[in-house]
Amino acid sequence: LNLCLIGAALWLAPQMEPGVVALAWGVLIAGIAQFTFQLPFLAKLKLLPRPRPGFHDPGVRRILKLMVPAMFAVSVTQINLLLDTVLASFLVSGSISWLYYSDRLMEFPVGILGVALSTVILPRLSRRQAEAAPETFSRELDWGLRTAFVFGVPAAVGLIMLAGPMMATLFQSEAFDAHDVAMAQRSLMAYGLGLQAFVLIKVLAPGFYARQDTRTPVRIGMIAMAANMLLNLLFIYPLQHAGLALATSLAAYLNAFLLLRGLRREGAYRPVSGWRRLTLQVGLAALALAVMIMSVSPDLAEWVGAGRGQRVLWLIGLVVGGVVSYLGVLWLSGVRPRDLHSRR
Repeated sequence: LNLCLIGAALWLAPQMEPGVVALAWGVLIAGIAQFTFQLPFLAKLKLLPRPRPGFHDPGVRRILKLMVPAMFAVSVTQINLLLDTVLASFLVSGSISWLYYSDRLMEFPVGILGVALSTVILPRLSRRQAEAAPETFSRELDWGLRTAFVFGVPAAVGLIMLAGPMMATLFQSEAFDAHDVAMAQRSLMAYGLGLQAFVLIKVLAPGFYARQDTRTPVRIGMIAMAANMLLNLLFIYPLQHAGLALATSLAAYLNAFLLLRGLRREGAYRPVSGWRRLTLQVGLAALALAVMIMSVSPDLAEWVGAGRGQRVLWLIGLVVGGVVSYLGVLWLSGVRPRDLHSRR
């Protein structure tokens, strides 16, 4: 998808008027490419389906019945972000752009970590459910939550601490000046507060889907959407566009909490011992990460005034230093890679 969008921006945009239409074509081309790319591998595994109508088949009807509510449940965050954009249109000029750039940077770690975990954990949970192995099901889910926690916390801290530097490095230009960088920094920090919740939702929701329960995530998603709208109204005037981002983050935590509570109430998830120790270890490592960035990173004014090459070098150095600091303290506190292995 990203390669097609970049290619469309580089080669199609100069040929079209307006050039932004090329990005829309890039999305279409990317979808076709993603679909076509999978066909040879499916054929090699002899899993390539032959398209034929079968809407009266009980299995197809059952899948459709489960799929529709599931589509809504996984789209709650995106719907909330869309609502943020609509409300931002009533604020000062530039608010929509500030939210958009913030959302793009927030979605990057969610896409890498959250989507990857969701892709891995759903078939594993489905297998445990089919085997009628509730203990193993719970341990698989616990592994997913621990992994999301260990990698989600530093990602959130980094996103918050480096919000301004990332905006300046990636987007600052004549059309996106120092004021825009400062405003976008605020909304990115607010989204960063909710990054852990966005990732947890990607892990918790499959716990319901694997048990063929798509209705509960829908109900919880509707509650989260309602809470998001109320929080939007509460924060939009004092915090402007950053208030909209903060409302979305808080609604995501409500969503994650209700999903977790539902799984525990139904007996599908029982936390494995060691969470308190892990929380302390991750907390210390995250603190070391934050202190390192605060101690080394220049002020935002220096980022804005520096050349693009200098900003890139600074940002790479801070990211590498942050990763080393976080992983180093994790190691010193006793966390080992085997601690994140799934206990089967």
